[in-house]
Amino acid sequence: MLKTVNLSKIFRTDEVETTALNKVSFEIKKGEFVAIMGPSGCGKSTLLNILGLLDNPTEGEYYFLGNEVSGFTEKQRANTRKQNIGFVFQNFNLIDELNVYENVELPLIYLGLSSSERKRRVESALEQMQIMHRRKHFPLQLSGGQQQRVAVARAVVANPHLILADEPTGNLDSAHGEEVMNLLASLNQNGTTIIMVTHSQRDAEYAQRIIRLFDGQVINENIKAGRVESGNF
Repeated sequence: MLKTVNLSKIFRTDEVETTALNKVSFEIKKGEFVAIMGPSGCGKSTLLNILGLLDNPTEGEYYFLGNEVSGFTEKQRANTRKQNIGFVFQNFNLIDELNVYENVELPLIYLGLSSSERKRRVESALEQMQIMHRRKHFPLQLSGGQQQRVAVARAVVANPHLILADEPTGNLDSAHGEEVMNLLASLNQNGTTIIMVTHSQRDAEYAQRIIRLFDGQVINENIKAGRVESGNF
């Protein structure tokens, strides 16, 4: 699915040079569920931005779906991203002025799909996330757990190869957090590759493998013997 080779990211100002990532190398296979962990400031979010083609590395190589993409232009990154990658954020990032249906439909509009195909996909995603009954509600009319279900529906509606989740349970209580993790585990069991940044050891137990970062470097890759099974949702 993807591979990084000596990936580095350096942020420079007139006075300061900060190395956020320092020669990071790893591979993630199709269908894996991988958690990226580490203390605040260790480079997790910077790495996720590069993996999600929101940014380019300063040095190194990044192979995504067989293509070397580290030097892509913004237009190339955007085109690759919208066809292949779904995002789930800690703060949901739903548009308050759009209802549930419209929020989930938005990525399909960017892809230029017909209205009938958009309707089919949106209804399928909402049914899958069990949020169809809220399709005409607006984000502020939903609980945090329901908002994250909508965010997951939006992430999967375009059938992406990869889902990137950035602290997906960070703003949820434990019960709603468990619901969201079960959703992600179920998607993974159906073949979707998932990379999740998390501070939560409990959430990381859903992953098959944990990559630990410290000071911008990979210090450990733990391939686990087992995983938490997702329940009904």
